[in-house]
Amino acid sequence: MTPVSQDELRAWSRYVYAVCGVHLDDSKGYLIETRLDPLLRETGSATFSELHYKVKADTSLVLRRKVVDAITTGETSFFRDASPFELLKHKIIPDLIDRRRKVLGSGRPVPIRIWSAACSSGQEAYSIAIVLKELLGSFHGYDIRVLGTDISDKAVASASYGHYNKLELERGMPSDKMQAYFSAVNGAWKVRDDIRALVSFRTLNLLEPLAFPVRHDIVFCRNVAIYFTEPDRARLFENLGRVMAPDGYLIIGATESLTGLCPQFEARRYLRSVFYQLRVGL
Repeated sequence: MTPVSQDELRAWSRYVYAVCGVHLDDSKGYLIETRLDPLLRETGSATFSELHYKVKADTSLVLRRKVVDAITTGETSFFRDASPFELLKHKIIPDLIDRRRKVLGSGRPVPIRIWSAACSSGQEAYSIAIVLKELLGSFHGYDIRVLGTDISDKAVASASYGHYNKLELERGMPSDKMQAYFSAVNGAWKVRDDIRALVSFRTLNLLEPLAFPVRHDIVFCRNVAIYFTEPDRARLFENLGRVMAPDGYLIIGATESLTGLCPQFEARRYLRSVFYQLRVGL
């Protein structure tokens, strides 16, 4: 594997930060070496400096997209960390439906908008859809939309395709759910159509200004902010707060916290889980 020098690391750190907001400090040389080595070989570059030049000179932005795909590819699995999905099933969705029905009455469908930010290859978004199916049974009387977004075009394409190999499914997916919500197709497993119909995907940079036609009732943004600087973490959650319903819910990673970072959010606890809501009046 081609080594990266400190000067090359600093140049790449500036570039990566500029295109996707991920902060790479001086200890992250191994990440550049492992994530970008395939692209270095693909482009016939002898050094990471040469690759850096080629990426910046590529007016088609194809190489830029490949860099973003490589750097932002994260760890993911179905039902990763069970607590958020238990929280969704037993607390958030029932409470949300009760409040919406009091406002809408019994004759109108209850709208539920859920956003899986930084969805990677779609496992979190589909896990959310499965929870909704198991909780509600029929979707009659509901208007449900689950949105998955990621900065990586490759990840979004994979999520939209909705096909997974056996290893990807077995990482977090109980066998009964695997049989119930996936169909075997040409050696892979395809998300069942009624689950797939709930979910849409698009490419999105979370640090840029966000615009949606409706506000989100629930936002999953787990293990994303850890890759950002503190000012960018604050900007990220400010962006999310602007597109959330006033009584919406924000779910972040188990090791993350908004305490002292985003005063507009208030932490709330349910059993062993923590979620956040916007403070009233802020």
